[in-house]
Amino acid sequence: MRLNKLLATALAASITLGLVACDSGVSNKPADGSKETQTEQKDAKKPDDNGGKKELNIDVILKTTASEYWGYVQAGALAYSKEHPEVKVNVVGASSETAFDEQLALIETDLASGKYDAFVMAPLQADMVASKIANVEKPVIAVDTKIDSPKVLSFVGTGNAAAGKLGGAEAVKAAKAAGWKEIKAICISGVQGDTTAADRMEGYKQGVEAEGGEFLAGETQYADAVADKAVACMEGIMQTHPEGISIIACNNDDIAMAAARAAKGNPKYEKTIFLGFDGIISACDAILKGDETMSVAQEGYSMGYKSVEAAVKAINGEKIEKFIDSGASIVTKANAADRKKTLEGYLNK
Repeated sequence: MRLNKLLATALAASITLGLVACDSGVSNKPADGSKETQTEQKDAKKPDDNGGKKELNIDVILKTTASEYWGYVQAGALAYSKEHPEVKVNVVGASSETAFDEQLALIETDLASGKYDAFVMAPLQADMVASKIANVEKPVIAVDTKIDSPKVLSFVGTGNAAAGKLGGAEAVKAAKAAGWKEIKAICISGVQGDTTAADRMEGYKQGVEAEGGEFLAGETQYADAVADKAVACMEGIMQTHPEGISIIACNNDDIAMAAARAAKGNPKYEKTIFLGFDGIISACDAILKGDETMSVAQEGYSMGYKSVEAAVKAINGEKIEKFIDSGASIVTKANAADRKKTLEGYLNK
């Protein structure tokens, strides 16, 4: 009898505890937003949320996110993620193309975070970035600018020297058509020491000389990829060459547009060919208005897309090419409207 009473009491207590537990199902879990809760929520994801595919996290570190051109690279990278929901893409960049320490800090932070399966990097200082990634075990893809490191599996970008040569040659043809008898070219470059800027300048030189022009390498100006500095560079060129110069070959479109504005009103520079690089929307507008002559268009959107695609292939152990050429073309008044429409389509995806 006593035993029956004890059993009944134990059973009642067990039922009571069970009911309490049912009513307080989250009481023994950490508060929302804590690391553990976030992990639980992630682990609770259904297997078919990503079509049964494993989630991958790609970190894209650009030179800057504060320019139109880099906006296309970013749009391309994010477009890959949109088409492949299992691939999560994080895009960051420095505040300008001379914020070297800022970009290095971003790289250090992201490498140490342990959150990413692969990295896509557009270095401001390729040699410094090479040292930062020396011990990285995750796949690294260079975009836009090469990184001389065995850790880099592929470079996705424009063959800058070849593209520059194409632009230089076309600029000479345009200068001859504009009536220049003596073809001389001066380059307003970007950041001194930047490999991309150096490759473009070498390409311009080759293209100009191949068509019989003279490239004044000793008079190269450096504008740090900033329009305001390009104005000062152009003013200096006009003081040194009051007779006029047939070609001003610029590292990017912002520099070309700024240089053209600075020369506006100077009759000796009325027929000068202002050659830019990137082929961005604002350059298309400037070309259509006659404020920039032509641009070497590189495919920033394709660059961003293909770099993330290469990173995913590397994670999955697939073979990727050491150099993935995103292509280049020349934008003139004849095709600037079509180019603008294409770029607007990228941004509206």
